[in-house]
Amino acid sequence: MKGLFITFEGTEGSGKSTQAVLLVDRLRDWGHTVRLFREPGGTPIGEEIRHTLKHSHANVAMTPEAELLLMNASRAQLVREQIRPGLARGEIIICDRFYDSTTAYQGYGRQLDLETVRRIIEFAVGPTRPDLTLLLNVSPEVSAERLRSRQATLPFVRDRLEEGDRAFFERVAEGYRAIAAQEAKRVHTIEASGNQEAVQAAIWQVVLPLIARLPRPMERAAGTPAY
Repeated sequence: MKGLFITFEGTEGSGKSTQAVLLVDRLRDWGHTVRLFREPGGTPIGEEIRHTLKHSHANVAMTPEAELLLMNASRAQLVREQIRPGLARGEIIICDRFYDSTTAYQGYGRQLDLETVRRIIEFAVGPTRPDLTLLLNVSPEVSAERLRSRQATLPFVRDRLEEGDRAFFERVAEGYRAIAAQEAKRVHTIEASGNQEAVQAAIWQVVLPLIARLPRPMERAAGTPAY
């Protein structure tokens, strides 16, 4: 039995992590077995790589090439240790970022050769592909404002990937637009500048047809899901 693989993508401050959690909660309420992962990370090895990539004070001299390889090392482990086994069990797998992030951030943002990026991604993931990718879109102004708000209200944790300049993030956004245009069947762009409830509702309209095709989960105490 094959499960369902959904990924969330977007620039910084798009709200994708919040929306991923909300979708997981809703699907679990319906009785589905759902697992949520993040990239880089999701496994003990991946979390070590995540720290090196994002938070370590020793990463200031990291080259774009090293960044690309580390991202995909974490991904290769996650795919084989968690994603493929979960899908084989018929679970719904939701991932906060996947390989589209590498195309957008390391390919377009860092301006690495896109064909090289593609080959490394393919080596890391093999045949594993998302069934659906939700690309949360916000303007550069909204992204910057949300980042400032987050940094002002939460305990400060350095994130190397948030230290890019405006030109970098504009290239990342351009990369996401290119991906959405090239893979319109898989990638659904969700306008995410509005309130949380409106974005959640828009996501649900895209996800529901895929969920309806899955075997119905066992009845819950409160009754069966209303597909």
